[in-house]
Amino acid sequence: MDNLLSLKEAIIIYLDRSGGLRKLMDDCNAIKGAHQMQAVYRFSFDVNPSEVLELDATLGDCILHDPLKAASLFQSVCFLSIKTLSLIEHIETENQVNVVLKPTHLPPFPNYCLDLSEFPCGYGPMRPFALEGLVIAMTRVTKYTQGARFLCSDEKCPCSRGFHHIRVHVPGATESATIRSDFMCFLCSSPLKEDVKSRVLGDKQLVELIHVSAVDVLGVHDFAFLRYQSVTLFLRDELCDSMRIGHLYRVVGIPAHVHQWPSVTWSVEACSVQPWTPKCPCVVSKNFQNLLAASACSPWRFTAVVANSFGSPVIPPGLYNTLKLGILLSLVQSEDIPDAPNHLDVLALTSDTLIIDRLMRSSLPLSSRGILHAPTGELLASLSRDEHGAGTANMHAGSALLATGGICLLGDLTCYKRDKLEVLQSALENRTVSVFIPGKKYGDDMDQQISFPIQCNFWALADAACPSKRTAKCDNAVLGAVEMGSVPLQLAEAFGLVVQCRETSSDPLLLSMAVHTLRQAILPGEPLYPACMQFTTQDYKELLAQARDLKVDMSPTAEKMIHGYYMASRRVRSHSTQCSSVSVTSIKLLISMAQAHAKLSLRTQVLEEDAVIAVLLCESSVTLKHGASTLVFPPDAVFPCALHDLDSLHYRDVTLEKFRKQILDFVHTYATCIVEE
Repeated sequence: MDNLLSLKEAIIIYLDRSGGLRKLMDDCNAIKGAHQMQAVYRFSFDVNPSEVLELDATLGDCILHDPLKAASLFQSVCFLSIKTLSLIEHIETENQVNVVLKPTHLPPFPNYCLDLSEFPCGYGPMRPFALEGLVIAMTRVTKYTQGARFLCSDEKCPCSRGFHHIRVHVPGATESATIRSDFMCFLCSSPLKEDVKSRVLGDKQLVELIHVSAVDVLGVHDFAFLRYQSVTLFLRDELCDSMRIGHLYRVVGIPAHVHQWPSVTWSVEACSVQPWTPKCPCVVSKNFQNLLAASACSPWRFTAVVANSFGSPVIPPGLYNTLKLGILLSLVQSEDIPDAPNHLDVLALTSDTLIIDRLMRSSLPLSSRGILHAPTGELLASLSRDEHGAGTANMHAGSALLATGGICLLGDLTCYKRDKLEVLQSALENRTVSVFIPGKKYGDDMDQQISFPIQCNFWALADAACPSKRTAKCDNAVLGAVEMGSVPLQLAEAFGLVVQCRETSSDPLLLSMAVHTLRQAILPGEPLYPACMQFTTQDYKELLAQARDLKVDMSPTAEKMIHGYYMASRRVRSHSTQCSSVSVTSIKLLISMAQAHAKLSLRTQVLEEDAVIAVLLCESSVTLKHGASTLVFPPDAVFPCALHDLDSLHYRDVTLEKFRKQILDFVHTYATCIVEE
């Protein structure tokens, strides 16, 4: 008895210090303001076990290892506080108080961590654990019974009135454990009947969580032969809608066995949910640090060398530098930031799809999360019926949602059917996944549509020499559409950056690729070029991770150039009889590429030189989509030479400097004379 009194005293002291008593009073005032009498009153408290351990070691141990007993102690203290302070007048028994304890943190020891990659998981103690994982599926929010009141069927029994028989939800309990027709009175053993009017309902949502390394199976990583199994997470009441598909979370929850006769499933009742981003120390290698110092005289030289040497295990250095630069910029801009214009999708048009596919596959592991999408797989989301007895719809993530914060590699678009291409175009244009849930099929009276944001970059390639068999030829097709090959112009327009890989049948290119292939066959796994020995794959991974974490600001000169070029180009192209108008999303593309180039250069401010690269790549992409305007860049202008000389490091600075002057002249000529139309 003395031990229980000391524990209750410690609870009162902790609630007073942590603000729990104030929260209890506020909740009671809200209940009185509702003027609605209930059978069960639910109170939840966020508890930090470390603070409780400092106050009372026995109470802290009880919270960590016997959560049901700890909730009972808090229930007794809350009931005494309510009666003493007269917070709720019509509360009669302690059974009417339903206390839910939510540990916010756990001690940083292995015994309190639950690794989802371990198997089996269901043989541990039923106490709070910390686990981390990726959300791959979730249901919509449904109802469950928080508490119910039962009355004795014998009118002479004292339990036929009052609040003696109260059933509340506990972790791991199903609906049948709370609401059932075979309960017996503990006084007279007569059957109990539920007072339906006193039933208290709450919100419930089921989430499928899996170890983050499980997505390596969907990429091109070398994965070990491990077993990954998802765990069902129960979110209740205020925790509903706190998680999103494709995101990482750190969860504190209580494992429980859910009895679904004739089987028993293992699940976790969530207590607290926090977004989680795995942090690893990223230090730029000495080789890249020395290169950055040596190229400080030029704002373009560092990224030029980085792009030139990139992909050396797949292709010789110096080939497809424009595409490799676009891939690097897309890798840098792949981050999970809602409502930010950071999407940088890449579409490569080539006549040698095998080499470009290998280049993209080898680049995919450098992203924070890379998913290789199969043409026959689900790109966005799919529906199934929940298997845990709720009967509602379970929404499963497709490749685009699983790649949140990373890259979704689509591969060759010529392998996709027409309906798949239409779905892809809609996803690129709207950046949302809309899931339609028919109500009659999944136990609801009304249909429902749920949307999820798409926060990944898409990579794709297509054979530019392959004629389109699915799109009709138009007599008034805009200039540039014929260069898209089998890709519809509307789909190419949805991609931000379209790069035409300029293959040539000259002997030096064929010889270099032949030598590269033969050396790989003769010396497998060994570095073939000095660039491979100097800048390894790990060096690139660390460089990109460091660049992604940088926060950059736009300088006034860069912002002026981007906005001026966009307005001038839009004006000139909209008045051209051969060209379509430049879309509004182009300015987001310009900003995204300029920010990515500044990050790749390890700068925290976007300079005018970064805007020059953005304009160069954007103009190249728009020209492929809509054709060149003679008013913008005549045939003898610097622009075609600038794009071609991305593959030449020696003349790049001089060419880009001339190109910057041409941009400024173009902006001054056309952006300053824009009038309201």
